[in-house]
Amino acid sequence: MTATDTELQPRAKGLTRRQKRRLSRGAQYVVFAAAVVALAVTADWGRLKNQFAQWDIARQMFPDVITLALKNTVLYTVSGFVVGLALGMIVALMRLSSVGPYRWLAGIYIEIFRGLPALLIFIFIGVAVPLAFPGTEIVGGTYGKVALALGLVAAAYMAETIRAGIQAVPKGQMEAARSLGFSPARAMVSIIIPQAFRIILPPLTNELVLLFKDSSLVLFLGVTLEERELSKYGRDLASTTANSTPILVAGLCYLLITIPLGFVVRRMEAKAQEAVK
Repeated sequence: MTATDTELQPRAKGLTRRQKRRLSRGAQYVVFAAAVVALAVTADWGRLKNQFAQWDIARQMFPDVITLALKNTVLYTVSGFVVGLALGMIVALMRLSSVGPYRWLAGIYIEIFRGLPALLIFIFIGVAVPLAFPGTEIVGGTYGKVALALGLVAAAYMAETIRAGIQAVPKGQMEAARSLGFSPARAMVSIIIPQAFRIILPPLTNELVLLFKDSSLVLFLGVTLEERELSKYGRDLASTTANSTPILVAGLCYLLITIPLGFVVRRMEAKAQEAVK
C-alpha cells in the first residue's frame, strides 16, 4: 500500500468536505421549511384577512394612494436626495481639502448628523428653527422642510461615500490632467469626480432607497391632507376605518419603488465587479 493510498483510506470511511457542506445545507433547508410550515399552520389566517385584507377598504384608497400619497413620497425623496447630494459633495471636498478648518468643520458635521436619528433632525427643522428665527419661512413650505431635513441627514453619509469614491480614482488621473494644463479645480470637476461617480453609483442608489423610507418622518412636521405621504395616508385611513388594510396597501406601494431600485443596485454592483475583473 502506497503513502497515497494510506492518506485516502480515512476519507473513504467518512464524508468529504463537499458532502458535509451539502448535508449541512440540506439540514438548514429542512429546518427553514419546517419553520415556514409551522407558522402557516398555527397562524389565524381568518383574523389576519379580516384585519389586513379587506378589498372594499383597499379599493377606496385608489387613486389617491397613488396620485397623492405615493406622489408626495417620491417628491419628498427626490428633493431630499438632490439637497443631500449637493451638500454631500461640498462636505466631501471640504473633507479632502488641504485647509485644516475645512476638514475639521466637515468632520464635525459628518459625525453629528450621522450620529443623530433622522427623527430628531425633523423635529429640529419643524420646531427649533421657527423658534430660533421667528417669522422665517423655509422656501417651499413643507416640501422645503422635508427636503432640508432629509438632505441634512443624507449629506453626512453621501459625503463619506463621495470622498471614498474620489480617493479610489488612481492618482495618476490627476497627474495626467495636470500635465495637460488642467488646474486642480478643473481636473477635479472634469476628470476625477465623473470617474468617482461611476464607482459610487450603487451606494448612492442605496441611499436613495433609505431616504424613500425615511420620508415617512414627515408627519412630525405637521402636514395638511394634501401633503400626506404613504405612511401618514395609510395611518389616517386605518384610524378612520378601524382596520389595518390601508397600512398594508401603503407598505405594498413602498415595495413598488424599493424592489426595482434594489434590483438596479444589484445590477450596477454586478457590472462594477465585472469591470474590475
